[in-house]
Amino acid sequence: MNASAPTSAETLRRTLGGLLDGLPPKQATAAVERLIANYRGQTPTDAPVLRDRSDVAAYAAYRMPATFEAVRGALDGLAEAAPDWAPGSHVDVGGGTGAATWAVDATWDGPRQTTVLDWAEPALALGRELAAASTSEVLRAAAWRRAVIGSGLTLPEADLVTVSYVLGELTAPARAAVVAEAARAGQAVVLIEPGTPEGYLRIREARDQLIEAGLRIAAPCPHDGTCPIEVGKDWCHFSARVSRSSLHRQVKGGSLPYEDEKFSYVAATRFPTEPAASRITRRPQIRKGLVLLELCGPEGSGLTRVNVTKRHGDLYKAARDADWGQAWPPAPQPQP
Repeated sequence: MNASAPTSAETLRRTLGGLLDGLPPKQATAAVERLIANYRGQTPTDAPVLRDRSDVAAYAAYRMPATFEAVRGALDGLAEAAPDWAPGSHVDVGGGTGAATWAVDATWDGPRQTTVLDWAEPALALGRELAAASTSEVLRAAAWRRAVIGSGLTLPEADLVTVSYVLGELTAPARAAVVAEAARAGQAVVLIEPGTPEGYLRIREARDQLIEAGLRIAAPCPHDGTCPIEVGKDWCHFSARVSRSSLHRQVKGGSLPYEDEKFSYVAATRFPTEPAASRITRRPQIRKGLVLLELCGPEGSGLTRVNVTKRHGDLYKAARDADWGQAWPPAPQPQP
């Protein structure tokens, strides 16, 4: 794991802070609102959504911190399941300005060959600019390449392939082709989508496809079996806390200094991992002397609710500190 993760997040926020210099606030706000409407639409596309420098700058300043935190949350799940593994090469599919690449750099230390693929040259150009301003040798040395993301995509083989906030932009055939190519090229594949019912369904479909391709699930699921969630009644998603920028406040209003980014994800590998025994699937509910945990457990156990009380001693203390998305029970801490 990378001890410099907080520094990476702060560097990214600081670098993004200068993106909107010279761009009138009303123009930035209008660009963000239009792009959000496009990204949240129900019509898949076969063309890049980010068209020019103002589009890319406004959207990156608004969305990149949230994407970074969501991807980092998903990568943490993989890193916990494979604590002795680190990718020596990384391909980010549809990486745009590089949020996932920054998240990988915040998760693992060591040398790494990184390639970011996207179909929008303005996004790639800004990604190069942001990476050049970082203190990371890996980010500064990353390759930024234009590629059509969809059917016909060919990826270089890599230890890690990430596809974040991309599948929802694609038609169903293109989506299946991208997942298939990621499964072929990657020793580990991490897919992230918005934490909406539709995003979860895309991840669920891709999860099945990865298993069929011979990969094993590392996170968040404790098993490779059928997801126990009944479609239409619930969906699997998690939450990452994001510091709100001045642009967030311009567009959304409100006074809170943060917001919570909801995301769904799956991490799968071709090498052995140790998935969580169970996964906390909702924010723990803390009562007086009691913590209620909602869990997804081993195959066949389905979704369960567990009450952890003071009688459980150290486990109760751990439950009070537990967070949505974490493995349960917690791993034993090394003794000093």
